[in-house]
Amino acid sequence: MARFFINRPIVAMVISILMVILGVVAIVQLPVALYPNIAPPEILLQARYPGADAVTLEQSVATPIEQQMSGVDKMLYMYSLNQSAGNQMQLRVDFDVTTDPSVDQVLVNLRYSQAASQLPPDVVNQGVTVIKSVTSPLGLFALYSPKGTYDPLFLANYAYVNINDPMTRVPGIGQVLIFGASQYAIRLWVNPDTLAKLDITVNEIAAALQAQNTVNPAGQLGGDPVPRGQEFTYTVLAQGRLTSLADFENVVVRARPDGALVRVKDVARVELGAQNYIRRGRRNGQPAAIVAVYQLPGSNAIEAMRAATKLMEEMKARFPADLDYVTALDTTLAVSAGIREITKTLVEALLLVVIVVFVFLQGFRATLIPLLAVPVALVGAFMVFPLLGFSINTLSLFGLVLAIGLVVDDAIVVVEAVEQHIEQGLSPRDAALKAMDEVSGPVVAIAIIMAAVFIPTAFIPGITGRMYQQFAVTIAVSVLISAFNALTLSPALSALLLRPKRETRGPLGLFFRGFNRVFERVMGGYLDGSRYLIRKAAFALLLLLGAAAVSGLIGIRLPGGFVPEEDQGYIYANVQLPLAASLDRTAAVNDKLDAIFKTQPGIKYYTGVAGFSLLSLVTTTYNSFYFITLEDWDARHKHGLTADVIIRQLNQKLAGLAEAQAFAFSPPAIPGIGTSGGVTFILEDRSGKDPAFLAEQTDKFLAAARKRPEFARLFTTLLPSVPQFFAEVDRDKVLKQGIALTSVYQALQAFLGGAFVNYFNQYGRVWQVYVQAEGEFRTQADNVGRFYVR
Repeated sequence: MARFFINRPIVAMVISILMVILGVVAIVQLPVALYPNIAPPEILLQARYPGADAVTLEQSVATPIEQQMSGVDKMLYMYSLNQSAGNQMQLRVDFDVTTDPSVDQVLVNLRYSQAASQLPPDVVNQGVTVIKSVTSPLGLFALYSPKGTYDPLFLANYAYVNINDPMTRVPGIGQVLIFGASQYAIRLWVNPDTLAKLDITVNEIAAALQAQNTVNPAGQLGGDPVPRGQEFTYTVLAQGRLTSLADFENVVVRARPDGALVRVKDVARVELGAQNYIRRGRRNGQPAAIVAVYQLPGSNAIEAMRAATKLMEEMKARFPADLDYVTALDTTLAVSAGIREITKTLVEALLLVVIVVFVFLQGFRATLIPLLAVPVALVGAFMVFPLLGFSINTLSLFGLVLAIGLVVDDAIVVVEAVEQHIEQGLSPRDAALKAMDEVSGPVVAIAIIMAAVFIPTAFIPGITGRMYQQFAVTIAVSVLISAFNALTLSPALSALLLRPKRETRGPLGLFFRGFNRVFERVMGGYLDGSRYLIRKAAFALLLLLGAAAVSGLIGIRLPGGFVPEEDQGYIYANVQLPLAASLDRTAAVNDKLDAIFKTQPGIKYYTGVAGFSLLSLVTTTYNSFYFITLEDWDARHKHGLTADVIIRQLNQKLAGLAEAQAFAFSPPAIPGIGTSGGVTFILEDRSGKDPAFLAEQTDKFLAAARKRPEFARLFTTLLPSVPQFFAEVDRDKVLKQGIALTSVYQALQAFLGGAFVNYFNQYGRVWQVYVQAEGEFRTQADNVGRFYVR
């Protein structure tokens, strides 16, 4: 094999050039990430049931879907989150890491369709979404009004109308959420006292809207088949969905034979409000609409965030006056910084290898051969990445850094063998042929042995194997390509470039002679020590065992972990108020938190969402969550402000907050694995008892876990003791009076939770219509007695 390429060096060069070209093409197209994609694919199914509490959602929505979802192909586990605020159920289904997320999404959708017939009609009418899920956002864009011209409702809906849809079309963006005010909705705020005086129920208002706010196709005039001679065909238009507030106000609720009419405006206040009022967004203490973008699994995070930022810059040119945005969070900055540092290390390692090779080989021609062979092996390794589903990440690049020292050996072995025969008087070509006869076997053997060491790592099951698979395989592929180069490119270049050595003169020659003298003395000492240890085998064995024991003792004392937590350039903060605290109380606490964050050195942006917690992934009025972006690493580290230091300082300040429990913490070390640094436990009640039983067992588990010294902080998202009211309906009395039970419950739902009626069109989108009691009739439990039914 080597003889063929020595005789045809151009073929060896062309093959090497092709490998480099293929590697470069792969580098351009490969996704870039901090770590390999080891997070199991997760599919999120979301459903809304207006007015429903968490238990009702769990029993009527989550349970039927979970029954059908159980056993879906390659599912690992699933769990549902049911929340009273927002009346929403979230079912998260996690699949094996080897599956295709698109296929998983289809499978979940099919299983949901089997359960659709068992769901309440209101849930189906609201629509159920099935999407690929990522728990943490890739980035946050905060839309705000510097002078306060626009309110939060306008800011959020400007994002819904103008940003949401284009952002979902950005390559690599899988989901877009708007934190802050909700989507527009026509709100009919009714006065229960007025309804009672006019003998009108809220169900009649909903029925009137359903009858008069409809889509009404009317057909054509003169459309075929018609009698011959028809000269024109006209489309007939009819009154369709209502479009303005005046149209809704003029909807007739009741008409009497004497001509008396009761319209919506007589019994309700109509406004363009929000679909719900459960979240509030802010950026550095100022009201804002938070556009959260989530990465599509398997995409290039850096390219996706860059494209999203480019889109926002294009949108900014069309913003109205006094509307602006900032990139409040960019999680890819840590990825870029990490890749830059490893690339820098890679270049430094390559330079050191070149220097060492030059010092030992002591010739420019001899050094040039390993210098050309190493990049071919390293860059060529990327050409197999797309075939194996690898990405450019810290572990694959670490593998290349380590591989530099391995792949250079093959080229050095060939060069030294050829030079030895040249010094014996052979021509470069003959010396190359004879050298390859001697070293081809050892080169192949070394490559096979090195590959045998690393390749088995690719077969380790689970997340651990997936984590280190790319590291090991990258080294193995580089070593194999290096061995191929040693049999093709290196001998061909040796035959072309190497010449008999001449004594180097000048300062460089002086340096080489001095280095050789020192190296010979060191080598002599090493050989003397080796001879001694060979004669004293028992002493050598004891020395080896002692070194192993010391290493073991040091290893035992070192802290263990899957991957180390690093300064990612951002942190989180969670806020928990007393249970059932209102959103206004939460917003007041956020004002105090904003003052703390404003005075904390090292913080650039603090973006808060009142009514939401990333830890529980649910919406509650007594929770708040902050995404805190830190200053640039260089600016902070000059003052010793690492992420850990800032977290420690913040927690000292937050401990003095009397109104709520607030704490700062680091994001997960591996994106997609959990929502925070640390460990997540899922406690499952397999007996199928009520939530009170699960809460009791959870308290016992936490009490035992808090005794463990390994845990610094423990908390649970299960909050079964949140104060609630129970509306007890006297069914016998209802039926005796000839009233349908459904009317009573529908009235409760409409007055207290808001009844979804139908839709209307505006700004090129479809919005919802709701009927609900005015705020002053929903503040006390006694208000229920003022709701009128018949």
